[in-house]
Amino acid sequence: MDGATRIEHDSMGEVEVPAWALWGAQTERSYENFRIGTETMPKGIIRAFALLKKAAAQANAELGCLTEEQATLIGQAADEVLAGQHDDMFPLKVWQTGSGTQSNMNMNEVLANRGNQIAGMKVLHPNDSVNRSQSSNDTFPTALHIAAVLALEEELLPEARNLVETLKHLEKENEGIVKSGRTHLQDAVPIAFSQEISGWRGLVEAGIEDIEASLPGLLKLALGGTAVGTGLNAPEGFDKLVASKVAALTGKPFVTDPNKFHALTGKDAIVFSHGAVKALAANLMKIANDVRWLASGPRLGLGEITIPANEPGSSIMPGKVNPTQCEAVTMVAVQVMGNDAAIGFAASQGNFELNVFMPVIAYNYLQSVRLLADAIHSFDIHCVSGIVANRNKMQSNLHNSLMLVTCLNPYIGYERAAKVAHKAYAEGTSLKDACLALGYLTAEEFDKVMRPEEMV
Repeated sequence: MDGATRIEHDSMGEVEVPAWALWGAQTERSYENFRIGTETMPKGIIRAFALLKKAAAQANAELGCLTEEQATLIGQAADEVLAGQHDDMFPLKVWQTGSGTQSNMNMNEVLANRGNQIAGMKVLHPNDSVNRSQSSNDTFPTALHIAAVLALEEELLPEARNLVETLKHLEKENEGIVKSGRTHLQDAVPIAFSQEISGWRGLVEAGIEDIEASLPGLLKLALGGTAVGTGLNAPEGFDKLVASKVAALTGKPFVTDPNKFHALTGKDAIVFSHGAVKALAANLMKIANDVRWLASGPRLGLGEITIPANEPGSSIMPGKVNPTQCEAVTMVAVQVMGNDAAIGFAASQGNFELNVFMPVIAYNYLQSVRLLADAIHSFDIHCVSGIVANRNKMQSNLHNSLMLVTCLNPYIGYERAAKVAHKAYAEGTSLKDACLALGYLTAEEFDKVMRPEEMV
């Protein structure tokens, strides 16, 4: 790309724009005025904007606000954006106006200029054609909801469901293995390894259910509210019609939000949804920590499972294998929790008819979903699917556990059972030896009731 430029203009006057760029004056002003950070608007938002602009064009044409030619050209240009043909035409930073006006105009200008290129003449105007019946104030929250739904249903939920299936397989594979349970990081009564795995599965399933429960709020669109929620300059019925067009283009049951004043300023649906994403992240943190505890060792830790070795674990200690996939999951979980705080703060800062923290909300939300989806995929294929139970170590730990004494409670009572455990621990003997020494049971009676495999 050379340094040649062309002159574009907006309501503030003329601006030099790179000759090769599809964007116009308003995008260029934003590009020059907000050189903040390296974070550009997420591709999910760009994709969502292209979808809503195509839907809006179709609705406007049907309502007589645009010609069929104009709507078709906008749709063709939008399809190219959706295909990733113009990714380099969306350079704007997240750290811009809080309503996302410049990103809305970025899309308007790109679609107008590309549409005019296709037509071979000037048929489209960024504001009068592509932005017809719309405002940045209703398009950005609409794009946010569309992007969120697509990210959840196309990225995160499929990966979470795949992990559930892996865990189901792992459960079946480990049926019949009994090991020591643990509470407070201390020895506890026995548990089947398959039961422990079922707890992991339940944590993922619960996260899926929480996310699914958040979808109805995200399926409500602000489009049609225009600047302040009144629908000024939008034809009657535009809001319902454009929502149906978005639904048709995405295959998702989007509807218009019946209260546009809430839709423009309230970000509670996103807060609720990201809370569900955070809950899944918290549950995955727990699973990952369990896995690395159980795999600790190989000789001096718990060592009850082995996990795949993905790479050398140390630059100085030969042969070391670290639970790196677990560590990646836990780092992602921490990032998601940080993002949740940012989203919550941002959502609380709506004033009057608009929230002006939408780009940072969009960035953090979509980052959380992408990171968590990627982390789950990596954790699933590189770690969980390769977990193998160390039966010998599980058996050894189980029979050395003093908490087996719990099964004596019905026969000798809690206080006597506690004395047995304390004596065995203090003297380094077995529960059986301690119980016999105290005279609470005979050897035959003890063997009859002390059956760890039957305690699960």
